[in-house]
Amino acid sequence: MRITKDFNTLDDFDFKDRTVLLRVDINCPLDRSSLRIINDARVRSTVPTVRELIGKRAKVVILAHQSRKGKWDFIGLDQHALLLSRNLNAPVKYVNDIIGAEAKKAISGLKAGDVLLLGNVRELDCESVIADMSEHAESELVRELSPLADYYVCDAFGASHRSQCSLVGFPAKMPSASGRLMAREIYSLKTIFGRPRRPSVFILGGAKFEDVPAMIDSVLRDGIADSVIVAGLAGNAFLLARGVDIGEAGRKVLADVTEENFQAARRVLSIYSEKILLPVDAAVERNGKRVCVSTGDMPTPEPALDIGDQSIDKFSKVILSSKTSFMSGPAGMFEKPGFEEGTRRLMAAMVESSGLSVLGGGHTAGAAERFDLADRVSYVSTGGGALETFILREPLPVIEALKYSKKKFGPYH
Repeated sequence: MRITKDFNTLDDFDFKDRTVLLRVDINCPLDRSSLRIINDARVRSTVPTVRELIGKRAKVVILAHQSRKGKWDFIGLDQHALLLSRNLNAPVKYVNDIIGAEAKKAISGLKAGDVLLLGNVRELDCESVIADMSEHAESELVRELSPLADYYVCDAFGASHRSQCSLVGFPAKMPSASGRLMAREIYSLKTIFGRPRRPSVFILGGAKFEDVPAMIDSVLRDGIADSVIVAGLAGNAFLLARGVDIGEAGRKVLADVTEENFQAARRVLSIYSEKILLPVDAAVERNGKRVCVSTGDMPTPEPALDIGDQSIDKFSKVILSSKTSFMSGPAGMFEKPGFEEGTRRLMAAMVESSGLSVLGGGHTAGAAERFDLADRVSYVSTGGGALETFILREPLPVIEALKYSKKKFGPYH
């Protein structure tokens, strides 16, 4: 069944004996001490597209990234190749090269049904350049690899909000299509956010706050959500914006939140005060134990590490009565024993409700897997920043590039 007519999918081309550049998002969380992958969910999410291309007898050349230069988890992709091979139950060749002689030799030696993973594409400086599609089409990466391939397929929904040469440069140069994950994400999210079942509740948490006020404004203004629960660091920031003294330790955690961010939070609170649900208590660590403190008893000398039990009960009732529930970002520091309660119980309420339940973002999906709830929710999106961009109704550069490619090259090549 054709999912969309805006851009090509795997249904639109004959890949037999053709070389396909496949961009995926297999950026995985690592253990900081060993640098070993601790969750391969994103690797597994690429399997349907890779397996289908193998079945169509394509020569598959995979482009991917892990973190970015300057970060502790910026490593090569040899582990990723092993995990992909294991999940595919098929060999995956790996070369720690992208556009050099070793990579080109490996590409030229591929046979129908072979899979090759190239090195971390963010080793190339051109991948970090801020530019539009036309400029990226002339980048070193695209110039070197596009002559070696017949088609480009993008299945990297998690990175689709980024305008980078490996993501938007190739569609300007060759016939291009979305992979199965990309198409499924777009179709599912359009359904979820375009026609939500009522009542609809959004749970926004995690450690990033900058875009949360805009997301709240967007989903409440456009009627996508009937109410928004704010937890995690965002919940602490909103409590502070509302005038709750969260203490010096709490304010220190929010040191990166700007006054402009707080003003945005105050603005949405003034407009949607009855629809924004904030924590009524917080869980702190005191003498090695989880202790719940009411917001009326704040400040505390300790920072909030999770929402408190009263907040969990309050939010769970709203979620249980919903017909659509969406969660992006954990409710607290779920990795720390004793402070996973908020995240786990809110997710459990989503599963127990009779409605559609959706999780978005890598940390949220990772938490759901940890609690054995990932297979029980209705849908898990691989997107973090891409999902936020989608919710804010802003264009996704990769989708726009795929649309352009269909107009330029058409389907059925």
